[in-house]
Amino acid sequence: MHDTYSSPLSARYASRAMLELWSAQERHLLWRQLWIALAESEMELGIDIPQSAIAEMRAAAANIDFEAAAKYEQRFRHDVMAHVHTFADAAPGARRFIHLGATSAFVTDNADLILMRRALAMLRSRAVDVVRALAAFAEKWKDEPTLGYTHIQPAQLTTVGKRATLWIQDLVLDIRDMQYRIDSLPLRGVKGTTGTQASFLRLFNGDHAKVRELDRLVTSRMGFSSSIPVGGQTYTRKLDAAVLGAVAGVAASAAKFASDMRLLQSFGEVEEPFEKEQIGSSAMAYKRNPMRSERINSLARFVLSLEPNANETHSVQYFERTLDDSANRRLVIPEMFLATDAIMLIMRNIASGLEVHPARIARRVADELPFMATEELIVRAVEAGGDRQEAHEVIRKHSVAAATAVKDGASRNDMLDRLAADPDYAVPIDDLRSVLDARNFIGRSSEQVTEFLREIVDPLLNDSADTLSTEALRV
Repeated sequence: MHDTYSSPLSARYASRAMLELWSAQERHLLWRQLWIALAESEMELGIDIPQSAIAEMRAAAANIDFEAAAKYEQRFRHDVMAHVHTFADAAPGARRFIHLGATSAFVTDNADLILMRRALAMLRSRAVDVVRALAAFAEKWKDEPTLGYTHIQPAQLTTVGKRATLWIQDLVLDIRDMQYRIDSLPLRGVKGTTGTQASFLRLFNGDHAKVRELDRLVTSRMGFSSSIPVGGQTYTRKLDAAVLGAVAGVAASAAKFASDMRLLQSFGEVEEPFEKEQIGSSAMAYKRNPMRSERINSLARFVLSLEPNANETHSVQYFERTLDDSANRRLVIPEMFLATDAIMLIMRNIASGLEVHPARIARRVADELPFMATEELIVRAVEAGGDRQEAHEVIRKHSVAAATAVKDGASRNDMLDRLAADPDYAVPIDDLRSVLDARNFIGRSSEQVTEFLREIVDPLLNDSADTLSTEALRV
């Protein structure tokens, strides 16, 4: 086990559930289920396949001899035919009918579409779990004023909870995108070697209606409402690009959240969970690093680097197909899902244990709040009988001086004291201080949180009662 390479996605990061979904057992069980669905549908439409053959196939479906399949593949250099023979050995009475009329893409492509749809559903559930955790956080901290930032520079105030709604909204959009792909993804169906269904037309003696019905029956038996209307030997790889685009969107949203968290933790305002015996640095014992957020960014970079691959693959599928997609897709499709699954597990872990430090937040707000109040301070000066332009200049002069003092080590922002002491301003200090209530500068932040949770998030959560079991982080 330790003397060969093991993917970190399987050894460290991805969930057991996602690993099982992309396992050889699950994939090749799907191949056998597709062969059974094909034989059952052919029999239903008049092909002379004994019921006993179907029964044998069903009885042997889950018992896959992977060692035998590997030996066959060494001989044939063809993975599908290796599994055809392995299945035939397990169900000898069905040997003549397994894969009847089909091409390799019948099992490989249909299985890929089934696996991607199931994986999307799993990721959607993971994302809903994260939304649920962040919604609770947003509700709790919806009234807590905090510095807003533009250009990573202090701007007008927002609230801790309002900022969380930005993270939630990204995931809501991703969930909708994934749901659309789940609902609309077609099966490849039964299309034949180059997509013309010629082999099946021959099988049914030129009966076009039966060929169409065969496609419909197999599609329905595999749990899909539709198949691709036309195809080459494979389904269009544009479907891969569409699905993986939705997956990459989840990773991008998580990466944005993680980047914000790393900055907030550097400010000391909000921190990700840190366990009792967790070590931040092997040398600097005091360190509390945002390692989970950094891991999200690291894995997300990997996912986002793979997304263009799907469109590149689609672009070079000459005519009815080429085989240069095969090895590539074996890597890209599972690993994008496995990595994004890991990202969602980490994001939920962080979102469920965020630590907020209101005193640190208030201190940072206090350092900047006088500057944000300049418009109100000008109005107060005019109301006291002053000239608007002169007041603007006085405030500008003292705000620059106060900012310099804070940067040079002053214990607090004393801009109001400077203004009160300036005879050209002439507004009492108590009047000035009454301006500096942070709640006066958060706009509709609290109300926006309430409205967003009630109108957007709650319906989503109510419609998504079924969630995956929680899995602990493995490292």
